[in-house]
Amino acid sequence: MTTNKDQILINQIIDGDTNAFSTLVDMYKDLVFTLALRMLKNREEAEEVAQDTFIKTYKSIDKFKGDSKLSTWIYRVAYNTCLDRIKKNKKHLNNVEINEFTAHEVKTIDNALDKIEAREREEAIQRCINTLPSEDSFLLTLYYFDDLSLDEISKIVGISANSIKVKLFRCRKKLATILKSQLEPEIIEHYERERR
Repeated sequence: MTTNKDQILINQIIDGDTNAFSTLVDMYKDLVFTLALRMLKNREEAEEVAQDTFIKTYKSIDKFKGDSKLSTWIYRVAYNTCLDRIKKNKKHLNNVEINEFTAHEVKTIDNALDKIEAREREEAIQRCINTLPSEDSFLLTLYYFDDLSLDEISKIVGISANSIKVKLFRCRKKLATILKSQLEPEIIEHYERERR
């Protein structure tokens, strides 16, 4: 699964080439930080976890077997590092109540999203995702923003692809609850501005 380019980079890092490691960090630093921020909800802690992730990556890169993509392996290191930090901090995560949605309500939310300009929609969704529990926001980020497959996510978090599918469904329901409560006031404000 490892590409030739990745394998060359790994070999250079194992041989002690610090420039090769800098290249690897540059390739993945934004994604690792974003994932850490989603899980930890704290910028400073996310920065520390991102650093820890790359330290762990550097120390154990010779153990990378190549049975998955290099990016998948790095995401897994980041995920486990975040879990360690959460356990260490013993944070209590918000739990969003899941309400049953009718098809009409979900369609109404979709229509409401379409009426908000693209940038505002993206920001609103990001804000709402940030209010979800860590694992939920992490999974949604991997699936929708990083376009990873269920199998790739399964390798990162260490549970079956079917379990990921179920978790993503629940995450979307939680997100729909949050979107409904947070976007409806924005849409009302949008219409009030338009009528002036």
